[in-house]
Amino acid sequence: MFNYISGEQIPVVAFIGVMFAFLATCFFIGKFNQYLPKDIGRDYAHDGKLSAGKPRGAGFIFILVFLASALIFAPVDMEILIYLILLFAAMMTGFLDDASKAPWGEYKKGLLDFLIAVVAAITYLKFNTNSVYLALFDVSFTIPLVIYGLLIVVLVWASINVTNCSDGVDGLSGTLTIVTVMSIYVISQMLGTGGGMKYLILLFAVCILGYLWFNATPSRLLMGDAGSRAMGLFIAVAILKTGSPFLYLLVAIVLILDGGLGLVKVFLLRFLKIHILKNIRTPLHDQVRKVGGWSNTQTVFRFAIIQIVVSLATIYMIYVINGGR
Repeated sequence: MFNYISGEQIPVVAFIGVMFAFLATCFFIGKFNQYLPKDIGRDYAHDGKLSAGKPRGAGFIFILVFLASALIFAPVDMEILIYLILLFAAMMTGFLDDASKAPWGEYKKGLLDFLIAVVAAITYLKFNTNSVYLALFDVSFTIPLVIYGLLIVVLVWASINVTNCSDGVDGLSGTLTIVTVMSIYVISQMLGTGGGMKYLILLFAVCILGYLWFNATPSRLLMGDAGSRAMGLFIAVAILKTGSPFLYLLVAIVLILDGGLGLVKVFLLRFLKIHILKNIRTPLHDQVRKVGGWSNTQTVFRFAIIQIVVSLATIYMIYVINGGR
């Protein structure tokens, strides 16, 4: 799949890899979705009962297709291989929860996410420096190794969970993830960072597109935690590989607000007895549908539009700061 003399990927094979990832995702989801566990609906979510009976856990399929595509077509070194293993682990923890008759507790899932985040942080610092580039200010600085490791753990854990919490409307989390990772792809190209992660982003995006073929409103199936947790992990690793991890706050701002506000709200109430956003339903996609009267399609499009606008503004700022290169 590569020109081993120059070490470069063969363009036509890269093209075939992208097409394979998309078509294989569509084929395997269409063929095997009936064997997935069935959703039982959610009492706490707006229109949550409408999903009852649909196949859940499609992330098990499209993440496996992505992993196979990556191993066949992408330049995989030891660092990338570890990330792929972690992605499999995140998918499996989510899928086992999807398939369980009794949902796993928050603490159990949080601990598993934490362990994955720790391994991801150790792996990143093993193969990369602890130097950080603030792309919007053209400033580089070094963070002490231990502190940077802790920050990476927070980033990975938070990304997994805000992405998971945003999964509640047909096509929403998948669409937002595509916008986010493609923004990261463009930024990586501009900064000349990312290495083999850039091609993995393309493979990952088209696998999600294959899933969205079946998940667009009205959906035939749901990704479940198997998909959303793996997507969150992938976003975190992709932004880390740009060398500018703080850009996560912009390229994933809608995921952060949609899924993250609920996490903050629950944390403050449960551990500090502080009740914020009393009149705001979280995730925010429930607020705009229940209170704002948005349809599922309007919610997906409008949230995606907001993220696209923020991402384009961010990309152009980086372009200008880098001298229009």
